[in-house]
Amino acid sequence: MANGILIVDDAAFMRMMIKDVLTKNGFEVVGEAENGAKAIEKFKELAPALTIIDITMPEVDGIQAVKEIKKLDANAKVIMCSAMGQQAMVIEAIQAGAKDFIVKPFQADRVIEAVKKVLG
Repeated sequence: MANGILIVDDAAFMRMMIKDVLTKNGFEVVGEAENGAKAIEKFKELAPALTIIDITMPEVDGIQAVKEIKKLDANAKVIMCSAMGQQAMVIEAIQAGAKDFIVKPFQADRVIEAVKKVLG
């Protein structure tokens, strides 16, 4: 798989915040998308090492996007990100194939910890 991280969130400021945290810690952000449909397109185009994706988005939500990404690449690494720390959402995200889950508002060190863990 290629390298770098794809960030998917419908809020531009959230993408910017995540990107900022990652780049300051030496990670490369290769792309961004504002909904699940665009995330799937970008994933096909960029083949990122990791995708960080929000659950609640217009058009295609994060869980559906993860399922589609996993169909494209069974080994795709995905971290879910959501303001809703609801147990059912976390379980659904993990069942869909997410490797980890970050709850917003997130702590920068929690994001980095999750990324390092998933990228191994």
